Amino acid sequence: MQIITVNLVFSLLTRHICHKTHQHRFVSTGKKNCFQLRGNSEGELQEWDRVYDYDVYNDLGSSKKGPEYFRPVLGGSSEYPYPRRGRTGRKKEDPNTESRLPLLESLSIYVPRDERFSHLKMADVLAYGLKTVAQVAKNGLDAFADATPNEFDSFEDVLKLYEGGIKLPSVPLLENIRKNIPLEFLEEIFRSDGERFFKFPKPQVIQYNHSAWRTDEEFGREMLAGVNPVIIRRLEEFPPKSKLDREQYGDQNSKISEEHIQNSLDGLTIDEAIRKNRMFILDHHDALMPYLRRINTTSTKTYATRTLLFLKDDGTLKPLAIELSLPHDEYGFNSEVYTPAENGVESSIWQLAKAYVGVNDSGYHQLISHWLHTHAVIEPFVIATNRHLSVLHPIYKLLEPHFRDTMNINALARQILINADGFLELTVYPSKYSMELSSSLYRSWDFTEQALPEDLKKRGVAVDDPNSPHGVRLLIKDYPYAVDGLEIWSAIKEWVRDYCFFYYKTDEMVQNDNEIQSWWKELREEGHGDLKDAPWWPKMQTREELIQSCTIIIWVGSALHAAVNFGQYPYGGYLLNRPSTSRRFMPRQGFPEYEELESNPDKFFLETITAQLQTLLGISLIEILSRHSSDEVYLGQRDNPEWTEDKEPLEAFKKFGRKLEVIQDRMLDMNKDVNLKNRFGPVKVPYTLLVPTSEAGLTGRGIPNSVSI
Repeated sequence: MQIITVNLVFSLLTRHICHKTHQHRFVSTGKKNCFQLRGNSEGELQEWDRVYDYDVYNDLGSSKKGPEYFRPVLGGSSEYPYPRRGRTGRKKEDPNTESRLPLLESLSIYVPRDERFSHLKMADVLAYGLKTVAQVAKNGLDAFADATPNEFDSFEDVLKLYEGGIKLPSVPLLENIRKNIPLEFLEEIFRSDGERFFKFPKPQVIQYNHSAWRTDEEFGREMLAGVNPVIIRRLEEFPPKSKLDREQYGDQNSKISEEHIQNSLDGLTIDEAIRKNRMFILDHHDALMPYLRRINTTSTKTYATRTLLFLKDDGTLKPLAIELSLPHDEYGFNSEVYTPAENGVESSIWQLAKAYVGVNDSGYHQLISHWLHTHAVIEPFVIATNRHLSVLHPIYKLLEPHFRDTMNINALARQILINADGFLELTVYPSKYSMELSSSLYRSWDFTEQALPEDLKKRGVAVDDPNSPHGVRLLIKDYPYAVDGLEIWSAIKEWVRDYCFFYYKTDEMVQNDNEIQSWWKELREEGHGDLKDAPWWPKMQTREELIQSCTIIIWVGSALHAAVNFGQYPYGGYLLNRPSTSRRFMPRQGFPEYEELESNPDKFFLETITAQLQTLLGISLIEILSRHSSDEVYLGQRDNPEWTEDKEPLEAFKKFGRKLEVIQDRMLDMNKDVNLKNRFGPVKVPYTLLVPTSEAGLTGRGIPNSVSI
């Protein structure tokens, strides 16, 4: 690969900093402006354009670069359904694939000019994004990986990433970077002190204790208060049943038996534990099994996992058993079940079993909980809102702050993160099948179930209760994400209700609002067109449907994204806690690998999970994604205090802000309650991911208004 000087990189980035990115919106009260924003669906769009249009995800691969870079088009077919993205109009390199920009022109990717990052946001993205200059010349880093052992030798070796740094060898690529990047930017990449080191902030999960992450209590707690607290569900039948098509996949029901768990239920039988709502499951089996054979043809070697947990009297979760499954060569699946152990080689095997669960959960989190369920699904709402609601429309004014920077960050993601051989494929276990896997899971996405109370009820962790403050009662009382989330959800809904009731006095006003009706029709039929016939879509005929829909949109763009994004580095920055991939299968007794595990369990663990180079790339990425920019606008705030002239909505918004302040104080007080063990756990990391406000940087708290990073 030809090494491109970083002078060129820096020149390109500087040009983008200096370019005026945020223009004042042209205000129009009629349809003319909306028609202009829709464009004519022809030609390549330029940076000065303000056109919002739809396209499929046909720009992730490149047939010109070779068959290994082919990726299926996502969206527009029953085989690969997907939300729509913003159209760029770039030329096709073949009938199905849109051409891609060269890597160094990534920041030039088209988004409507009103959606481009502000000066401050662009500067922040560049400052931290310069860490990824290594990606500009991936082959150079590959040479580095080939020339040196691509492994951590011990857990202490991993800790050097945060305490002293890892010295990199002298290779031409890195010398070129060192000579051509100004010192202040070089410090952001290597934190150089004359030598060149990779060094990162110490993640919260190891700040108090370097080994507390290994405990079973912390393993269970992070399912309630970690970076992916949206998957765990109540177990309603034993053994767990699969929903996969039996004719296609065979019997996929769990092979966990009573013998595996009966003695760990605090004196209860399994039936009693289920009836008393004490049994829970983290189940990644059905999502992964259809793809697992293909995934394991790559460098990944992993399993589809099921984890059973028991809710103890003190409110914490105790893991009971982990099932690791592989596709059978002909039909059904093969699995092994592992149970907790504290001593000897069995303890090391149990730690490996938990690591495979972490690998499953880490990849699912990044691709589904984070990318698909926030970034991807919200972009069609941004496009439809600008195409059909004039800037003076009350619903436009309500929703617009919650779309800030979303199209820009998603466009950059298509260019460098989710594309073929992009950062996600390099660092998460589904590898080149990552986006195809996310497409298969989009089939089951349901807009109405994105409402937090509905999601909690669907997962069986809450039930309807009109006597509870938020209309539902949690079956795990100390469930930090759900407890704090319901407070935020209810505050958002109260604000949206006050706002909508001011402008819409009757249901008929919603029905007769042509802009609202055309907005919702296009959103369903175009933006999420592959699911347009789903029966769950609101009809948008009543005020309640409008209120609920707007609340969901705001919740997804703000609080849900915050909950699954800004904890990435605090928990996943120490990759031993949340490994992103695995490279070896579980060792079997009687084989040499088993002897390796017995003789040096830590080294075997490190050689099983994410390799050193992938770790550097992975934690570089999530450190960037976990940071707040210096111009962030948080829930309950507006960057324009004169966003409306109507007094009642302004007062309602102030009330919303005051309520969030009260909620924030309550959250911080709960974190001091020693009886709420899941709010801090053995690692002593308080749950702050849904605390509304934050300073800039890597804070592990704060709810931005929008999917902005």
